[in-house]
Order: sequence, then C-alpha cells, then structure tokens
Amino acid sequence: MSAKSNQQVAEVNLKKLKPYGDIMDDGTVQLAFTLPVEPSPEAREAAIQLVSKMGFDQIKIATMEKAAVGFALFVVYANTRHSVDFTQIEVLKVEAEKHSREEIDEIIRTQIGRKLVVLGACTGFDAHTVGVDAIFNMKGFAGDYGLERYQWLDARNLGAQVQNEDLLQLALKTKADAVLVSKVVTQHNIHLKDMKDLMKRADQLGLKEKMIFVAGGPRVTHPMSLECGFDAGFGVGTKPSEVASYIVDEYLRRQAKHSKLGAKKPAKKGKSK
Repeated sequence: MSAKSNQQVAEVNLKKLKPYGDIMDDGTVQLAFTLPVEPSPEAREAAIQLVSKMGFDQIKIATMEKAAVGFALFVVYANTRHSVDFTQIEVLKVEAEKHSREEIDEIIRTQIGRKLVVLGACTGFDAHTVGVDAIFNMKGFAGDYGLERYQWLDARNLGAQVQNEDLLQLALKTKADAVLVSKVVTQHNIHLKDMKDLMKRADQLGLKEKMIFVAGGPRVTHPMSLECGFDAGFGVGTKPSEVASYIVDEYLRRQAKHSKLGAKKPAKKGKSK
C-alpha cells in the first residue's frame, strides 16, 4: 500500500462513518428504483422529490429509462447527511474457527472417529438449487471444494422441493448429524414461514438437540436463522469449508458439553440395609 493510501485510511473517522464517492466523507450513494409511470419530465421530478424525502441532497438523475409499458427505471446519485459510529457496531455472527478441507477431515477422523452425516435440501416449493449445489457438489464454489469431496463427511444433496416432513423423516432414518436448508424464494416472507415450520416440527420430534440445523440463502442471515430456531445461518458468498467448519466445531462443542454434564451427575446411592 502506498504512503498516500495509508494516509487516506488514517483520515477515516470511524465514529462518523459515511459513504465514499469521490472524496472522503462526501456521503455519495447510488440508488436504483422503478416508478410505475411512463418516463417523462414529471416522472423525473417525482424521482427527485422521492429521493429528497429519503434524506438525500445534491440529487442527480443519471438514468431515466423505460423499463416496460407504464414503468420508468431510475439510477440516481445523491449525498446523505447521515453517518454511523462504526466503533459501536456489534454483529451477531457465526462463531467458528475456519479450517481447510484437509484439516476438517483430520479433525473428524481423530476426534470423532466416524463420518458425519449431512443432509442438504431446498425445501418447500423452492426449486432453486444453485446455493445448495455450490455447498454440496464436489466442484464446490470459488475454488473451495464441496462437502461431497470430504472423506469424512457422508454428504447427501436431496435437491429441490423437499417438504419439511419428508426431510425430517429422512434425517431420522439416516441418523443425520446436520441438516442444511437452502431458501431462495422470499416473496411474502415464505422463507421465514417454511423455516419456522421446519424447526417447530423438529422440536416436536425431539431433533433440535440431536442434530445441527443450518440455513442458507441470499436473504438468510445468522440472526434471522436463530429467530427461526436454527443453530446458524449463512448468506451469499459462503464457502463449503465455512459450513463444514461450523458443523464440526458445533458437533465437538455439543459433545464436550454432554460429557461435562455427564461427569457432573452424582452417582446413585445404593439402598441402605
């Protein structure tokens, strides 16, 4: 990094962090949205007024195009007056040490001694398998091999449109250690409904403590997954080794917890004569 770059980084005020456009702290952002009207001078003014009501100024309409009959697409540049205190931000995120595929296989071999069974599915009526395929298929994602390539994981990709009840019954039958659920379709929050339904059923079957439940998808976050009853949630860009690292770490954590609780139980006293 050049001396100029170092100086620029040093000038950032993390207590009043603003978007960067052309110069530091200018607050410049790019917005894109569609209005259900034909492109026109009136439509342009409507876009400007709307962006102004959002709290922006120095508004510039970069593009106004016809998106379809009765619709105008806008690309807008504007400046925000607001900032955030970056030093006070706390994010609830998945806590797991990241391991390579080779390290994960070795951990399972030496510390668990058997293959971990991992089921993955795109549930409900969702037919988008790009995410679950990226995590499971041998080729993986972004140079990171999928779970099917791990020697000590019995990874099974069940595909799309798997109903919650069927997934849980198969998890019972296979004695799965982890269940991965991919949710892509989010209209009317159907993904939240499906996720909550799955975990409600899992709780009724007594599986929440026996298996690790992980959710993933473009609109999935870790806090949201926790609220739905899952153990963890992963979003866009997650690599297979990150998911595998979490599964192994969580399995060992639970194993250690159960061993500790078992050791604390007092020995049963025999009957007095």
